Formats: sequence, C-alpha cells, structure tokens
Amino acid sequence: MNIALIGYGKMGREIEKIAVDRGHQISTIIGRNDSLEALKEGTDVAIEFTQPEQAVNNILGCLKQNTPVVVGTTGWYADFDKVVKECEALNGAVFHATNFSVGVNILFHMNKMLAGIMSGQPDYKARMTETHHIHKKDSPSGTAISLAEGLINNHNDYSEWREEPREILDGVLPIKAFRENEVPGIHEVIYESDIDYLLIKHSAKSRKGFALGSVLAAEYIYGKNGMHTMTDLLNFNN
Repeated sequence: MNIALIGYGKMGREIEKIAVDRGHQISTIIGRNDSLEALKEGTDVAIEFTQPEQAVNNILGCLKQNTPVVVGTTGWYADFDKVVKECEALNGAVFHATNFSVGVNILFHMNKMLAGIMSGQPDYKARMTETHHIHKKDSPSGTAISLAEGLINNHNDYSEWREEPREILDGVLPIKAFRENEVPGIHEVIYESDIDYLLIKHSAKSRKGFALGSVLAAEYIYGKNGMHTMTDLLNFNN
C-alpha cells in the first residue's frame, strides 16, 4: 500500500520503519506546518499521529479527500460524534483507537471479563494507575479512560471515574496519572481487599508495539468503509 504519514515525530518515524519493513511505501509525509492538500493521489491510507487540537481537522480532511485514516492521536473524543456523522455522510473510513498495541487491547478484553467477575466481590475495591512520558499532553491517558470505561460498564459498583480524587467515594473509580522521563506507557488495574490485591498490568518496552498496531490497522481498513476499532481487527466479538 501507499501510506501517508500525518505527523512525523518519534512515533511517525517508527511507523515509517515498520511500514517499509512490511512492504509498504510512504507516499507522503505531512509535518506540523504542512497542509493536507499535500496528500498525493494514489495514497491508500493515512496514519495520523499529531496533537489533540489538530486531530479532528486532519480526520475530516482525509474523509473529504476520500482517504481512509488511522487515528493514533488521543484526546479529541469530544468531537467523536461529529467525526462519525462526517464518516457516514461521505461513506469514508476511520480506524480509531486509544492504543494500537496488540498487548494493550488484550488487556482491554481481560479487564472487561475481570470486572464482571469482581462485581460479585464487594470486599475488593478497584483503582487504576497510568504512567507516561513527560511530553504526553492528555491526562489521564486515552488508554486509561478506555480501561476505566470497560471496568465501569461491566462492574455493578462503579458508575464513573475521576482523576486523583481527594477521597474514596462510593461508585467512583480513582485513576492516578504519573508523568516520568521517557516512559512509553504503563497501565495498571488493581483490586484490593484487606487481605490481598489482584493486579493486571501492561508495560510497553518501546513505541514499536504502538507503531506496529497502527500499520496493522492500515492494512485492515484498506478497502473498507465506516468506523473501525482494534476490537474489529482482533476479532474479539467472535
């Protein structure tokens, strides 16, 4: 495939390496100050990793140019419904995920199943932590929010999440976010009682897993329409 990269930071360069290794071509690279008009004819899929304030315009620009887009940026979800409507109106294709790591998405699946089990164990109280590099702008991370929503939707005792609440409140899932050096990403879901605790955790060794997942997503979405996620790619519903 011919892949356009929208955003060319550390992640964009890692995606480029993996895409080329898998036999794809980079049709164009659109940097911070470049226009989406730079998308070349013949581009099959665009992969977008920029900043939350840029993401929606980039997604809509790709849809208007009939270019399927894989969105790796997080923190833009207040405009999610707008993107869905535009995707439907233009019969376009968007692949969105809060995290493209295959391992993290397996964690998402495990988290939902565990939440259902722990819903019957009132002595265990849930909490979450996430740690990322100091350059990450959104807090808590999109991945942490996805984990929180998966837990809340499958656990009878929780109805909302809050970042670092001052006190433990019934029905509230606390999330503590850390920003340290160049940590690629660590996410923990913890259930603790008076006698023990249970932990599921994902710790990224590098950005490579996220980059590989985004290329797999580009391969998946090519030739498709509509909104797609890692659940579709990994076939969890079946």
